[in-house]
Amino acid sequence: MNNTPDESRRLWEERVPAGAHWSWVLRRGTTLRLTDPEGGANVAMLLYSREDTTERYNMADTLKGQHTAFLTRGNVCYSDMGRVLCSITEDTCGWHDTIGGLSNAALVKQKYGEARYQEHRNAYHRNGFDSLVNELGKYGLGRRDVVANLNLFSKITVNEDGALVFQPGNSKPGDYLDLRFEMDTLVVLSTCQHPLDPAPTYAPKPVDLLVWRSDPPGPDDLCRNHCEQNQRAFTNTERLYPLG
Repeated sequence: MNNTPDESRRLWEERVPAGAHWSWVLRRGTTLRLTDPEGGANVAMLLYSREDTTERYNMADTLKGQHTAFLTRGNVCYSDMGRVLCSITEDTCGWHDTIGGLSNAALVKQKYGEARYQEHRNAYHRNGFDSLVNELGKYGLGRRDVVANLNLFSKITVNEDGALVFQPGNSKPGDYLDLRFEMDTLVVLSTCQHPLDPAPTYAPKPVDLLVWRSDPPGPDDLCRNHCEQNQRAFTNTERLYPLG
């Protein structure tokens, strides 16, 4: 499965380096493909409505509405207003973590040792929480706006004792997922390692981005018809955009 978009639809592409952070406003009617070029990537993601950033990705509603604990093709990301921010229209990875959270400075120091910018310059150790906060600051947002995030390309399971377990090797080189945006959405990313990654060394991975113009979802759309709650959420979203 590749489904590469026609050249005439492509808008732009770029690589987000390992351990970096990134943001952009993706408009309704565009699709963002995230590709793991090396395998083993983790991409922490937050989503906010461009028109009103107090409306943002809601993990609890996304999971309970679709009766799942992880996301893959056919799932959507709900806002806390019951609308669809984006839909997962393609996915070669098959499992994207919704519950693992973010690394922070103390955790990264404990696991990998200290590597400050003053001594290591651009090779210093970054963490997911501070990376997202730095990026959010560009839009007048901050620490209190960091909500439960997605960790794309990562897989977390629960063992018999109830502990969360990171599953290495979930994402292979070249795995990708496509996010079709149903609302004008501020997308904020960090490519820092997953907080539960058992790797003994600091080794985040890059991710490639490709954006193109996409067709609107029709009445037979996979994501719309995944469940009744998705159908209601699409209706709520379309009422926000009566002219398309």
